[in-house]
Amino acid sequence: MARPEREAPKAQSRDLDLFDVSKRFGHFLAVDSLTMTVPEGAFFALLGPSGCGKTTTLRMVAGLEEPSAGAISIGSEDITGLKPYKRPVNTVFQSYALFPHLSVFENVAFGLRRRGVKNVKQLTDEMLELVQLEQYGARMPTQLSGGQQQRVALGRALINQPSVLLLDEPLGALDLKLRRQMQIELKRIQTEIGITFVHVTHDQEEAMTMADTIAVMNHGVIEQMGAPTQLYENPRTTFVANFLGQSNLIMTDVVDSSGSTVVVDCHGQKVGVHESRSHTDQGRGWLGIRPEKIFASPRDAEGLQEGNRLFGGVVSDVSFVGVSTQYLVRMPWDQELMVFEQNTGQRQSFKSGDEVDLAWSPQHSFLLDADQDAHAGAALEYVE
Repeated sequence: MARPEREAPKAQSRDLDLFDVSKRFGHFLAVDSLTMTVPEGAFFALLGPSGCGKTTTLRMVAGLEEPSAGAISIGSEDITGLKPYKRPVNTVFQSYALFPHLSVFENVAFGLRRRGVKNVKQLTDEMLELVQLEQYGARMPTQLSGGQQQRVALGRALINQPSVLLLDEPLGALDLKLRRQMQIELKRIQTEIGITFVHVTHDQEEAMTMADTIAVMNHGVIEQMGAPTQLYENPRTTFVANFLGQSNLIMTDVVDSSGSTVVVDCHGQKVGVHESRSHTDQGRGWLGIRPEKIFASPRDAEGLQEGNRLFGGVVSDVSFVGVSTQYLVRMPWDQELMVFEQNTGQRQSFKSGDEVDLAWSPQHSFLLDADQDAHAGAALEYVE
């Protein structure tokens, strides 16, 4: 296996580094020349649909798959060729993989006993307290709920004090309510102990709730990497715009890109995009607006907020979803735009057939290259 030349990591760093890592299964390229750094102590998420390469990437870090090319290191230690048990990593799987014949205490203590550590009881009790299972040490795994079993698996992995904890869809088997509770708990635990977490998931909400940094993967490459707010508010590709939440994408023509606001022609109406959110500056482009950023008002109403405006919409569908009402608004060029409005009770809801105008701030738009597929990432099945 070829090992590319690279700069040595900083001696004091325990960052996880992947350098030009690829993985082939026969003729299929699962991971394509992936280079990234996960800073020590970060909560990092690999997010993407089934088959995008995120789980394969995690398995290469764990040593369960061998890279076809490239190198993986933690700090100054090259772990590319190390056996899984020799790596300073532990993995928590979706299936938990608890020992059914051992108590909760003994499941968590397993790694300590295997290594011959002396103060097993003290360390295990401390770990059970961390994962909030101090009252359940004597129970067997079958006597626990799914969320409690997941905490046992987490404690068993963390007690070995790995440099990096790998989480492979760890919440996928839980129901929605438990999953949301565990999202909060995982973030609390990671913050408290400061170990690097690398979390693989297809669930955008899960990634955005917990991670400091998200890498959105698609077809073996990273489409975009950054903080959750950065990826959501300023996506650089249509795939990221559609995969992280929902986006209205409208074909426009760039009119003027010389100032701090890029002006585009949107089917005969001029609107602006802040230059920091404009990823093309000439020709045609996809104008993007998140549905919750748009304010709908009755046709020709006075007092519209300053900023971008699109006139001539007609409400074509109304969906009440509790915290918000979701509208589809058909525009004069026959495209339906999504508009989400919080149900604050401060004004009466629209109904189908109402004529409306739309407004939003140029700070809340983004502009993408028109050569990209407007539907990329929008119709994927989020299952593994």
